[in-house]
Amino acid sequence: MKIKRYKKVFKNLSFYVNNFGFFKPFQVLVDGTFCFYSLQNRVQIKEDVPKYLGNEIKLLTTPCVIIETEKLGAQVSGAMKIVKTFGIHKCGHKKPVTGSACIMSMVGTSNSNRYIIATQDEDLQKNLQKIPTVPILYFNRTSVVLKRPSESTLELANSRKQATLGLSDYQEEVLNKLKLKTLGTLDKPKDDLVIPKKPRGPNPLSCKKKKKPIENLPHQPISEEKKLKRKRKRIRIPTHVKQELLSSVSNA
Repeated sequence: MKIKRYKKVFKNLSFYVNNFGFFKPFQVLVDGTFCFYSLQNRVQIKEDVPKYLGNEIKLLTTPCVIIETEKLGAQVSGAMKIVKTFGIHKCGHKKPVTGSACIMSMVGTSNSNRYIIATQDEDLQKNLQKIPTVPILYFNRTSVVLKRPSESTLELANSRKQATLGLSDYQEEVLNKLKLKTLGTLDKPKDDLVIPKKPRGPNPLSCKKKKKPIENLPHQPISEEKKLKRKRKRIRIPTHVKQELLSSVSNA
């Protein structure tokens, strides 16, 4: 799977986890159309879907979906066999209904069981997008795709965020008391507020003593005594020269 595609599905799954409490293993509710499409295009649901969603999922279906595929006859017999390999969640329908109607009833108004719906039925996808908190999984050619959150889902997530960030009655009461204590009023506009400035100390740079300029002293002549006191350079004679001189003096 390409990195861009992986980042996209991770972002969408994280959205549902952080905002609506989805958790691993994710429950994927599969209908007959999803199985039929995978069979036609030779896609392995049990391999590709877990790989796409992070390997921690449960593939599920309902009794109504199985009965619907059985009634459709030999044309969808392969899809029926695939559907029967998944776990079954009881839908509670005494009389079987269509697969799409059964899935809509399983989702309800809030998707409290946190299902991810896997379907190729476009009408069912449109109806599911009207209900917040319902992730939809489908095939795009031979690739599994998780749809981006619907508008209703995004609106619900935003409203929940605003509600959690808002102040409670107690917090608002405490805030009003602080405003009254510090500002003297609750409705004083920000533009009229005058914040008293603290007295500043003197500039430390201005407190430094000024350095006196160095005067150009006149050139004074060097006295004779100072000239005499100057050190003279000593000429060092090598030892072998000294020895030759001493030997010449003694011979003389």
